[in-house]
Amino acid sequence: MAYQYDFASVFEYTPVLLKGIGVTIELIAFGAVAGVAIGIACAWVRTQGPTWLRAPVSAYVELIRNTPFLIQLFFVFFGLPSLGIQLGEMQAACLAMALNLGAYSTEIIRAGIDATPRGQYEAGASLALSRLQVFRHVVLMPALMRIWPALSSQIVIVMLGSAVCSQIAAEDLTFAANFIQSRNFRAFEVYLVTTGIYLALAVLLRQILRMTGRRLFRKAAR
Repeated sequence: MAYQYDFASVFEYTPVLLKGIGVTIELIAFGAVAGVAIGIACAWVRTQGPTWLRAPVSAYVELIRNTPFLIQLFFVFFGLPSLGIQLGEMQAACLAMALNLGAYSTEIIRAGIDATPRGQYEAGASLALSRLQVFRHVVLMPALMRIWPALSSQIVIVMLGSAVCSQIAAEDLTFAANFIQSRNFRAFEVYLVTTGIYLALAVLLRQILRMTGRRLFRKAAR
């Protein structure tokens, strides 16, 4: 017999899907903001910060960029309690995503900083600004403007990677999909719908990041 599609049995669980979408949005919102903040701080350390901080930051970046996100997630959720640090599912997922994006965004932002013309540093120094003030007011925004498309793509990649957070029972979209499939046994329909939702979220996130970039860099582009 031909396979009989039954998408109605998936949409019976619309509240579950909506909750999963909401959790995924929460994860990427926190992960993006915290991850980019970590990336900016670490990029400053690696390019202009104190020498004694550069080795620890470099070690962090290399460790995260050369290990699987799933292992990082398991370490945060299952490993940190051994050190007395207890985290809930959402807390562990948010922390792991922020640390992961932070490492990748460090290298992306550093590339933008390295492309800054020497004249901009000299102009800032001529105004009697400190190194940190030059970085904040003269270097950072043009650097971010240069690498914003690459940084946006990395944020989208991290959002899609958040699917593995369901492995520690964070109730994201993938967790919702697995729950629904375990109830109606319609794997094809469930995961096809879930794929479509992730695609829509990725496209929407790219548009939001593109509009955010236009607003952020409107003055810098002049």
